[in-house]
Amino acid sequence: MAIERKFIKDSIAKYKVSKFLEKELDRSGFSGVNIQRTPIVTRIEVEVMKPGKVIGKKGKNIKKITDIIKDEFGMDNPQIAVVETPNPILNPILVAKRACRYIEMGKKVKPILNGLLKEIMSSGAMGSEIVASGKLAGKGGRARSFRVLAGYIPKSGEPTRLVRKAHYAAYPKAGAIGIYVRIVPPGTIFPDKETGQKIEIPKIISGAEEIENIKRRGEDNEETNGEDDKKKRIAPLKKRKMPMKKKGKK
Repeated sequence: MAIERKFIKDSIAKYKVSKFLEKELDRSGFSGVNIQRTPIVTRIEVEVMKPGKVIGKKGKNIKKITDIIKDEFGMDNPQIAVVETPNPILNPILVAKRACRYIEMGKKVKPILNGLLKEIMSSGAMGSEIVASGKLAGKGGRARSFRVLAGYIPKSGEPTRLVRKAHYAAYPKAGAIGIYVRIVPPGTIFPDKETGQKIEIPKIISGAEEIENIKRRGEDNEETNGEDDKKKRIAPLKKRKMPMKKKGKK
C-alpha cells in the first residue's frame, strides 16, 4: 500500500501545483503545465503567452514562484522552464478565457462563438466544439445552452484522450455562463478516421464575422452611446417664462 499511497500523493501535489500556477500566471496568458518527477529534480514546463512577464527582471518572479512551490507544496528541487504557446487559437484554455472576456464585456454569445470557431478551423484544427450554457437570454430569462460544432470530434471511447478540453465560467450581470471548449489539434491520428480527408465547415461558421470586428463594433457602439448620454447631461435647461406683473389701477 505504501507505493499506491505515494502515487496518489504525487498526483495530488501535481494537481495543486498546476492550479496554483494557473491562478498565479493568469495575466501572463497561462495555457498549460507539464510536471515530470525524476530522482534528481522536478521539471515543471509552463506554457504562457508572455514568457518575459513570468521570468521578470533578472529572474525575480520565477525565483519567487520556485521558492513557493518548494516550501508550500513539498516539491524536491523544482526547476521551472517557461515556453511560449505556439498557436494560442488551438489552445482550449485560451479560447475559453477569450470567450468569457468578451461575454463579460457585454457582447452577444452567438457571434462570439461563431467567430472563435471560424478562427480555430482556419488554423488547421481537425474538429472543434464550443458550448455556452447559462443565462444567455439576459436577466430574468431561463437558463439554456447554445452549441457550435465543426469537423470531427470523438465523443466516447479511447480516442477522446486525444481531444483537448477546457471549461471556464463568465460572470456577466445577468448570471453565470459556462464555456466548454473541445479542440482536435491538426495532425491527430484516429484509428477509425482516414487521414487527409477534407474537413467541411458549415456555411454559418465560414460566413461568421471575425471576432475582432465584433469587438471593434461593440467599442464603437459604447463610444456613441457615451457621447449621446454626455450630450443629454450637458443640454441646457429651458428657461422658464416669468409671469408678467399686472399693472395696478391708479
